[in-house]
Amino acid sequence: MKGFMIQQHQLAEENMSNLTSPSGEASVSSNQLVSLASANPNPVKKKRSLPGNPDPDAEVIALSPKTLMATNRFVCEICNKGFQRDQNLQLHRRGHNLPWKLKQRPKEVRKKVYICPEVTCVHHDPSRALGDLTGIKKHFSRKHGEKKWKCERCSKKYAVQSDWKAHSKICGTREYRCDCGTLFSRYHRH
Repeated sequence: MKGFMIQQHQLAEENMSNLTSPSGEASVSSNQLVSLASANPNPVKKKRSLPGNPDPDAEVIALSPKTLMATNRFVCEICNKGFQRDQNLQLHRRGHNLPWKLKQRPKEVRKKVYICPEVTCVHHDPSRALGDLTGIKKHFSRKHGEKKWKCERCSKKYAVQSDWKAHSKICGTREYRCDCGTLFSRYHRH
């Protein structure tokens, strides 16, 4: 039994010596190289579409700044209450005992893309339209809108409330002071 274990140990050492050169560096024979290359080919990653590179078959929608930024486009004719979505208005109409009908989505929905109302903007071109209504609203506010929300700590201003809220949560918590006195938002080595 002891002789059998010694033979196994010698076999293991011989196999290891095939993998390393006398200098201790790993070496691989050409046969092993071919099998390694075929076993692990570099898979081609599918890139997701970048913002502003829409599906060419999508319906391009151009809204005016007023319509785009309207918060309550769908208005109840009884009480004048406004809603962001038609479905919400229809559900509201039930409370007035008015006829209502929720629209059923057709089986095949054509994608919609939205262009920026600002003529000079790169996203005004239909080939650079943005893919969803929320995205185009935020883009229009950030790039072309008034910055209404201001951070109380650092006085930085934001046009989108969610950006301001996200900033407010972390403002002042990630400051790194350099020996020279400069404040950085991230740690830097120099």
